[in-house]
Amino acid sequence: MFLATVVGPTGSGKSTLALCLAQAFGGEIVNCDSLQLYRGFDIGTAKTPPGDRRGIPHHLFDVLTPQESYSAGEYAREARKVIAEIAGRGRLPIVVGGTGFYLRALLDGLPALPGRDERLRERLRERERLRPGNLHRLLTRLEPSSAARIHRHDVQKSMRALEVRLLTRHALPPPAEADALEGYAVIKLGLDPDRAALQQRLEVRTRAMFTKGLIEEVQGLLAAGATGSEKPFEALGYKQALLHLSGALTLEQAVESTIIETRQYAKRQRTWFRRDSEIRWLHGFGDDSEILAQATQTDISALRGA
Repeated sequence: MFLATVVGPTGSGKSTLALCLAQAFGGEIVNCDSLQLYRGFDIGTAKTPPGDRRGIPHHLFDVLTPQESYSAGEYAREARKVIAEIAGRGRLPIVVGGTGFYLRALLDGLPALPGRDERLRERLRERERLRPGNLHRLLTRLEPSSAARIHRHDVQKSMRALEVRLLTRHALPPPAEADALEGYAVIKLGLDPDRAALQQRLEVRTRAMFTKGLIEEVQGLLAAGATGSEKPFEALGYKQALLHLSGALTLEQAVESTIIETRQYAKRQRTWFRRDSEIRWLHGFGDDSEILAQATQTDISALRGA
């Protein structure tokens, strides 16, 4: 059985390429973007609207409320189930997204880790509330290697790493203890457009998100019961929209901040995926006709006879 993945930095055209591959090879799309799991977070995540999905089944989109949390391990378990169902129908699973840690968990597995401890989590949340940044600083003392991989503002990941460390009283287990996905020939495609061109596209896309209703989308989420403290509001664009609504940023400041941080995020994504020597890189955007042609002429062309 075959499994295709489409990865790359935000704004590189992964969704468009995945749609074209799904049409060419009888595929179904499996989300691997941690924010696109959430219902109502559409504009700021560049989620493909249902009307633009060309009738191709999309899985693991809009499956969580803002209040729900989701770990890489939970994602991997659900994604493996979905992939097995797609393959069982004789279709090609196409995993697309830029959340590298989720993709690693899916393909390589994660070591066995303890479940959530809500009492411990509540203490950690209170600690972070009283002294913002405290969880990452504590993690740096207890587990410096883990802290180095986690952004200092990513409270959710810092909390989970601390939770595991405090519950097990040991360093995190090595990746070698994980159970890798078996039974699939994995074909990995990566988009690597010109850096300057990507930065320009990210600026245009970010401005369009605000113009097309990102602020109104956030207002709607808050009106529906969200508080703004939920995990998906930490995402680029959404946190700036909240700051604008609170009066902390002007609209233009919110836009500029999002542009800068999105470019930085794209750089981190490039660095992450560059570590994977199995990725076949396509040097352009996913909506370029030349790149689409290259994608269908790579190893994935073997799927025609699969």
